[in-house]
Amino acid sequence: MQKIKIGSHVKMAGKEMFLGSVKEAESYGANVLMLYTGAPQNTVRKEIGALNIEAGWAYAKEAGIEEIVVHAPYIINLGNTVKPETFELAVSFLEKEIKRTAAMRSRILVLHPGAHVGAGEEAGILQIIKGLNLVLDKNEDDVFIALETMAGKGSELGATFEEIKAIYEGVHKKDRLRVCFDTCHVNDAGYHLADDYEGVLQRFDEVIGLSQIAAIHVNDSMNSCGARKDRHANIGKGCIGFDVLRRIVHDSRFAQIPKILETPWICEEGSDKKTLPPYREEIAALLKE
Repeated sequence: MQKIKIGSHVKMAGKEMFLGSVKEAESYGANVLMLYTGAPQNTVRKEIGALNIEAGWAYAKEAGIEEIVVHAPYIINLGNTVKPETFELAVSFLEKEIKRTAAMRSRILVLHPGAHVGAGEEAGILQIIKGLNLVLDKNEDDVFIALETMAGKGSELGATFEEIKAIYEGVHKKDRLRVCFDTCHVNDAGYHLADDYEGVLQRFDEVIGLSQIAAIHVNDSMNSCGARKDRHANIGKGCIGFDVLRRIVHDSRFAQIPKILETPWICEEGSDKKTLPPYREEIAALLKE
């Protein structure tokens, strides 16, 4: 039986940087991890040489961690046709993030496709395609852009499998694209994972292809199917439920795919402040036979 690849989002901060990220992942019993290379809301980034990459990987190999996933920052919006400066920032920053991802020795950069901010779905998708072509046509790094399935809140694009397919169809270097399948987002977008697990995956396979899934975000949802709200819940505490999330973790079709938890932190007993990561307990529960 193949070892299930499972971990969580971890931070990268302080003096240890990537080394600290690996230690945090190890403390959760994880064998993969996901991180941002800097704050997701701004453009402030440490130089690659300050990320402590070599020490982190040396520790990772001892800890049995062989793969990492990088998440692009939220400030990248390739779908914006309303503000040229926002689109230009998205293109230039995505170029830098691909370089940083390659330097981190990751092959997967998860990217929120973008939002049309009122210009309409067609205009937004065409702008995302334009941005991806501007970046990928001149980039030769061995990194996949994994378009994340989105919940569809506001003017988010990528909430339907067809929208992601439309992006694929317009990108020149289609071989550089993959998908990050987020269970909470798929539920909130209107796909009934809880009631029709195989039906949802069959639909994805028909439209895009299961082979295109490069990462899975394993999250329960606080919202009913189709709510288009994107509010993650802890494993087994939401509308998707433990059994379905455990099923996707153990699905043999995804044996080689990193599964990443992004569930909310929890409160210490007697406190109303969320200060405790749930990942060690959630990973152990999901792995239990």
